[in-house]
Amino acid sequence: MKLLQLGLFLSVCLLFSERSSAQVEKYNPLEKSDNRAQQPVDITMQDQKRKRDIPLRIFLPDQKEAAPVILFSHGLGGSRNGCSYLGKHWSNRGYVVVFLQHAGSDEAVWKTVARRERLKALRTAANVQNTLDRYQDVSAVLDQLARWNADAKHQFHKKFDMQRIGMSGHSYGAVTTQGVSGQSLPLVGKRYTDPRVKAAVMFSPSYRGRSDLKQSFGQVSIPWMTLTGTKDTSVINDTTVEDRRKVYRALPDSIDKYELVLFGAQHSAFTDGPERFGKPRRNPQHHPRILAVTTAFWDTYLRQNQDASKWLQGKQCRELLDSEDQWQAQSPTKSE
Repeated sequence: MKLLQLGLFLSVCLLFSERSSAQVEKYNPLEKSDNRAQQPVDITMQDQKRKRDIPLRIFLPDQKEAAPVILFSHGLGGSRNGCSYLGKHWSNRGYVVVFLQHAGSDEAVWKTVARRERLKALRTAANVQNTLDRYQDVSAVLDQLARWNADAKHQFHKKFDMQRIGMSGHSYGAVTTQGVSGQSLPLVGKRYTDPRVKAAVMFSPSYRGRSDLKQSFGQVSIPWMTLTGTKDTSVINDTTVEDRRKVYRALPDSIDKYELVLFGAQHSAFTDGPERFGKPRRNPQHHPRILAVTTAFWDTYLRQNQDASKWLQGKQCRELLDSEDQWQAQSPTKSE
């Protein structure tokens, strides 16, 4: 009788395991819904406290219920129009994606400047004041989204799930993301962490400075994902790949953290603009890999999707990547 009961128990366990594995196999972060993608909405808000205009481009998912929100901050000399491949895919997956444009470090910095002076203009724009303006832009936009969400007469009424907010950005936008999602800034004398941000993704992150790395990143308390490439350098401020990889290494072991280093990826691999300066064309497999790991990350931490979490931690994720890509995943909360 005991043998029969044991056999039945093992059969149930095996069936449960097979079903669980099948569910993970079915999860596909690159799968798109059948709903037609909506055109992004361009709108400019004003931060009344600073009398500062902040242009936004908002991608809305085709759904009636409120959706999690992902903010995206552009790189130095960029605009709200960049990295649209992220906005299109993430919104198709059920997220509101809000692209911010930061005056003082956007495309206006170089567009009206003679070509030979553009590099100097960009370097000049990467200053402390513009960095602080960017941090404050993020909080101002979140405040505005909350007001629109509560306004029964506004087009964005009840469109945003303000309890599930992610933050992301590329290059200078990654620095912006770092500053509002936990990084300490010793030279500034103030932290700009916004507690409304629940998870963060940095494309081409960086850390340059003399302050202690562990001190700078030791207070990060939310899940982070960093992405860079083996050729991800910058001519603007001489940032190296090592400068970018310092960020992941300095993060606390107590948080969920991920790092993807794409083999052969240059700085522009994370954008959707054309390659410049006669460099080789972008690897067509880089964008699908970027979209897959970031979508699974958002699904895991903004939707608490267990299948996404298992995909991110398991063989399915690694099988999607190239053998020469470098992938690290540390998730103490998922192993509890």
